[in-house]
Amino acid sequence: MRSALAAALDRVGDRWSLLLVEALLSGPRRWSDLSEEVAGIAPNVLSDRIRRLEHEGIVSSEPYSDRPLRLAYGLTAAGRELAGAVRLLTDWGARREDGAVAPRHPACGTPMEVRWHCPTCDLTVDGDISDERTDIVTV
Repeated sequence: MRSALAAALDRVGDRWSLLLVEALLSGPRRWSDLSEEVAGIAPNVLSDRIRRLEHEGIVSSEPYSDRPLRLAYGLTAAGRELAGAVRLLTDWGARREDGAVAPRHPACGTPMEVRWHCPTCDLTVDGDISDERTDIVTV
């Protein structure tokens, strides 16, 4: 049986795909904007990854010009869900890489933190979640 992580990595597991999702977090972008924002990506790789992410239902395209046909790309609902995982990786990288810039709250500029939250208990869980409750039953 294949793990859920293996399935996810098959869909978006390369650096360029994740960097494109990150670039689309703030809203739709044109191809040229993505080419500039994702430094170092070759045009053929950019085109391939966009097609792949569209095929996987993570990115959608909308025409902004008919002649010639030009498209803007944005995240779908599935892409916005994936954005949470990208934010977790970003947070992890910012804490482990000198000079890496942590995501900041646009309103005040404070570095943001990723937290686990239980919607049932309405509690934020810090640290090792296995220490929080000893009566958890796994099925």
